Amino acid sequence: MGKDLAARYPTAARVFEEANDALGFDLRALCFDGPKEELDRTANTQPALLATSLAALRAAQEAGAIGEPAMVLGHSLGEFTAIVAASALTLADALGLVRTRGELMQAADSNGGMAAVLGLDADVVARTIVGTAVVVANDNAPGQVVISGPRDELERASGALKNAGAKRVVTLRTSAAFHSPAMREVAPRLREAMSLLTFSPLRYKLVANVDAKVHEHARELPALLEKQVWSPVQWVASVRRAEGDGASVFVEFGPGNVLTGLVKRILPDSKTGNVADETTLRQSLPLLEESA
Repeated sequence: MGKDLAARYPTAARVFEEANDALGFDLRALCFDGPKEELDRTANTQPALLATSLAALRAAQEAGAIGEPAMVLGHSLGEFTAIVAASALTLADALGLVRTRGELMQAADSNGGMAAVLGLDADVVARTIVGTAVVVANDNAPGQVVISGPRDELERASGALKNAGAKRVVTLRTSAAFHSPAMREVAPRLREAMSLLTFSPLRYKLVANVDAKVHEHARELPALLEKQVWSPVQWVASVRRAEGDGASVFVEFGPGNVLTGLVKRILPDSKTGNVADETTLRQSLPLLEESA
């Protein structure tokens, strides 16, 4: 994660140096070389994703003339990356915050899990799982929804969803029932951690996960992020809101291209790109330069 870009771009390399200093352990080595089982721990995954995504953004900025975005948004943990990109939190503060968030989420629920439901839209999924302890956690794209809840209840919900027409219900490799009521106990301590930080004015508008609305004031962020940890990620509505407010090009920064694929499913006519390494950076640079 991020190794290729850090080797080529000093600004990307500095992100990992800052991360090591902020966290007090070698996050860079974990991102670059693993081991995977350690990287998969929620408390490590969250700062690793944040650092890698910001490194990708910095590399793109170093590589060419990038215009000002109409707005920023991120999926779950990615919302923290978007907030750093909009200059409302420093990288060091955000890294410490998501490390804390990951530790709290990891400790909050040992009996929960998540599953991806393919072939049904969110409203059908929500109706089908009524009566179980399972909830919709992510409305990712038409025909792709993630549910969250106790593992035994997930099995029961999976059967009902298959009977309702789901093509597949795939258990996800997660350590808890994220974005579900099981995470409510995390919220007060997360809010307490945020109260110790300084949120600066948002440089760009932000579309928030919890309400799919455009926000322009940093004072709103702690309440949104507190609620986000136990609420569904409204990704479909967020992407459509961004388009409605003028976004026509969507570029994803960070490892992989999952969000790029989701945006193409939500808005088939949109222009999309991603920056995960040197190859994808060069492919996406023309899109980034359009508004320069």
